[in-house]
Amino acid sequence: MTVASARHILVESEEKCNELKAAIEAGADFAEVACQNSSCPSGRNGGDLGEFGPGMMVPEFDKVVFSAEVGTVQGPVKTQFGYHLLEVTSRS
Repeated sequence: MTVASARHILVESEEKCNELKAAIEAGADFAEVACQNSSCPSGRNGGDLGEFGPGMMVPEFDKVVFSAEVGTVQGPVKTQFGYHLLEVTSRS
């Protein structure tokens, strides 16, 4: 079974998500941005979600996590929880 590790940042608006993505692409540290901005409890851990398999996250998440290139920041990804920036840290 394929498993992945990822981290994310959850915010309420697409605009905020785009703003944070631009900051990360300009050199800001993903984990620090997550700690300061994510409304998900994982934000305290730099957005780290640990390891999970297909179907363990919402479908919108799975689609990105199991197809995106490892190490790239993806998003905004809209789910029922809000808007996410995702970074796949590993997949095997």
